[in-house]
Amino acid sequence: MSENQNKYGSVHYTDYLQLKKILDAQHMRSVELAEPAHDEMLFIIIHQVYELWFKEIIHDLSSVMDMFKDNNVDEKNIGTAVHRLNRISEILKLLVQQISVLETLTPLDFLDFRNYLFPASGFQSFQFRKVEVCLGLKSQTRQTYNNSPYASVFSEDQRTELQLLEAGDSMLQLIEKWLERTPFLQWKEFKFLETYKVAVDNMLKKEQLAIRETPFLNDAEKELRLKMLGDTDTYFASVLDEEKHNELLKAGTIKLSYKATLGALFINLYRDEPILQLPFQLLSKLIDIDELLTTWRYRHAQMVLRMIGRKIGTGGSSGFDYLLNTAIKHQIFIDMHNISTLMIPRSELPELPPQLKKQLSFYYSKID
Repeated sequence: MSENQNKYGSVHYTDYLQLKKILDAQHMRSVELAEPAHDEMLFIIIHQVYELWFKEIIHDLSSVMDMFKDNNVDEKNIGTAVHRLNRISEILKLLVQQISVLETLTPLDFLDFRNYLFPASGFQSFQFRKVEVCLGLKSQTRQTYNNSPYASVFSEDQRTELQLLEAGDSMLQLIEKWLERTPFLQWKEFKFLETYKVAVDNMLKKEQLAIRETPFLNDAEKELRLKMLGDTDTYFASVLDEEKHNELLKAGTIKLSYKATLGALFINLYRDEPILQLPFQLLSKLIDIDELLTTWRYRHAQMVLRMIGRKIGTGGSSGFDYLLNTAIKHQIFIDMHNISTLMIPRSELPELPPQLKKQLSFYYSKID
């Protein structure tokens, strides 16, 4: 047999997918204890499928992180990164949908085998913690679990792995460094921040004038609208004043550096320029992932409330309350969401110098 024949020899579907191992991995404790609970099978399979998808998320996310670890990111990789982050968001959509399948398990059905699960808990999912850490969730910003470090439920080797991951650059930190290198913020005579400030002032003056002159609001309503509109000392202060931005950074209100925030804002405002379209999609996919994780956490909390009410979780947590708080507190890319606050209409966008527009476009010279 030649080497190629051996290399590309036939393989059976069952062997390739290791189905004997996978399909023999559902061991119902209720059966082992001679009190079979029919729906325990569903409970096991749902969580096993979650773990398989977590493995794929880690596989894709790690590859994207590797692309951004160098100071000079190969622009050809941006499209691949967008594609893989999009796959992660599609997987997360499936994870949210799976909760509906789990909710076919009624509270009474769950009570048939719940007592056999102690002290097992989804909190002990090592892979999910890896996903969170890789994305950028840090220990100090986590919701406390039984007043203990989140990693205390894992083995020493697993705790070490999580510590090493936290000590390294997360996806959030890698994107921050990439955004800090955004070119064109200052290009020859063009200074993005200065032109943006003028545009913001013009936009606010127009909107303030429109509110003051409208005949459809009384004086009290006008004052309320003007307050809601804000000015350069409110919503826009964090980007127009670097010192105020750094104060918010120090307080933990925001996570992205000043320079990275300017880079993200520039990409969002001028996303229609050809060269910025993929970077914009990249930032959008990170927002999608953050939003879907928040949705999954919230749906998980609602499912727990429906299933066990206000009972304590099998792992000893406060159950519903703990899960709901993680949905609120564990957002990672909140700064990307905050960019929307700083957006201005296309009609107010400062015009880019012709040579800069050329740099941001795909162009070629015809050779006769």
